Amino acid sequence: MSGTLSSENRAEPNLTPLLDMVFQLITFFMLVVNFKTAALDLNLRLPVVGSARPVESLAGDLLVLNIDKEGTLKVYNNPIKGMDIPAFIAGEAQASLLAARRNNPKIQPGDDLPTTVIVRADKETPFKLLNRVVSSCQKNGFRNFSLKALNRKQEP
Repeated sequence: MSGTLSSENRAEPNLTPLLDMVFQLITFFMLVVNFKTAALDLNLRLPVVGSARPVESLAGDLLVLNIDKEGTLKVYNNPIKGMDIPAFIAGEAQASLLAARRNNPKIQPGDDLPTTVIVRADKETPFKLLNRVVSSCQKNGFRNFSLKALNRKQEP
């Protein structure tokens, strides 16, 4: 009697548990990944303000608006210029209203939206361009704002 296996008696590993574990890990990492950092335009040079302090953890919906020195609004690295800015903000307000209705069905168009708007403007952005974006947000129901600045000068 020989100790060799014939070609008919091959043992192949069962990959089902391994694939199941891989899919569970992929699902886990997709749920915990932080997409908020993708919304930041790291090319902006934020203003330096001596009284700037870290923001307490902002809960709820966030809308991050990056404004460069030419007044171009950048959201997830997509530039929005001039007359498209009010239309974009109105669309974001509509999306925020629909999201807020899940928690509070009584909220109506024109009510204050619970979304916090984080404004990251370049330090060379003229005030009139920044004001245009903020006033457009206010016209659409956004009332909570956070203006980002540095509390010390960072080396480039």
